[in-house]
Amino acid sequence: MQVTFLGTSSGVPTRGRNVSAVALRLPQRSELWLFDCGEATQHQFLRSELRVSQLRRIFITHMHGDHVFGLPGLLASLGLAGTCTGIDLYGPDPLRDYLEGVLRTSSTRIGYPLRTHKVQPAASSGALLLDDDDLTVRCTPLTHRVPAFAYRVDQKPRPGRFDVERARALGIPPGPVYAELKAGRSVTLDDGRIIKGASLCGPDRPGASVVYCTDTVFCAAAVQLAAGADLLIHESTFSHAEAELAYQRQHSTSTMAAQTALEAGVKQLVLTHLSPRYMPGNAMTPDDLVAEARAIFANTVVAKDFLSIDITPPEPATA
Repeated sequence: MQVTFLGTSSGVPTRGRNVSAVALRLPQRSELWLFDCGEATQHQFLRSELRVSQLRRIFITHMHGDHVFGLPGLLASLGLAGTCTGIDLYGPDPLRDYLEGVLRTSSTRIGYPLRTHKVQPAASSGALLLDDDDLTVRCTPLTHRVPAFAYRVDQKPRPGRFDVERARALGIPPGPVYAELKAGRSVTLDDGRIIKGASLCGPDRPGASVVYCTDTVFCAAAVQLAAGADLLIHESTFSHAEAELAYQRQHSTSTMAAQTALEAGVKQLVLTHLSPRYMPGNAMTPDDLVAEARAIFANTVVAKDFLSIDITPPEPATA
């Protein structure tokens, strides 16, 4: 999996940062998933190397404008392109009414399947929001001024590496039988031998995991959702000195994000959703925010627009 940040500012865009949007590229299935869709997200797609034609799912955290104002335009453009095969849209309860109102009053026709899914039931019950052959998605309520949700994507464990040399040593001829063995299944050879695929594969390789957490003040639900994740993307709207303001507005400081990462035991933290007050040249800058976070959680970076991060889980230990 690969994450690309298309917008990393909070509230309003700046010259260097657009408002919230994060793309998750799934190269093994030629798909893109999008998390939030602030104003001008489709323009950010055009400036990136991502292919919007691969977009299949969109997850909205909450209904504030800096997270949804780009959605009607993006969906309309997908319809005009005429190549979209369908979009699954996940988010808070008002999302469908918002979209239907905008599309109806602007006389916009969506000529492809647009399926909306309310996330509140899964967030409240702890049930999986999505489960397919390769990936699962979970969500949880956050603590914000309006209903907001964090999302976690987990790649299911992958089969262990297939020992080709050992297979050849056993006299197993290359061909379709290798695919069966790689999948861990047993096969019967022409000479009558039964070969168990598991005996030729190493231990299962863990899948990658990423958590997207915005907007919220520090909360236990985010820690629980992020437990053990490879990558935590967490809002950092304010510096530590602005903690009182963060509590008033139900946003996180750099140190709250770091504390979430530390308690959750994640591998890496990326700060995003930065207030424009921390633009370079001001008294406090993004470098200061990341320094504050690193004092608590060392493996922290600050996002910028078009930053891409490959999420690679560690290989299992070998005997």
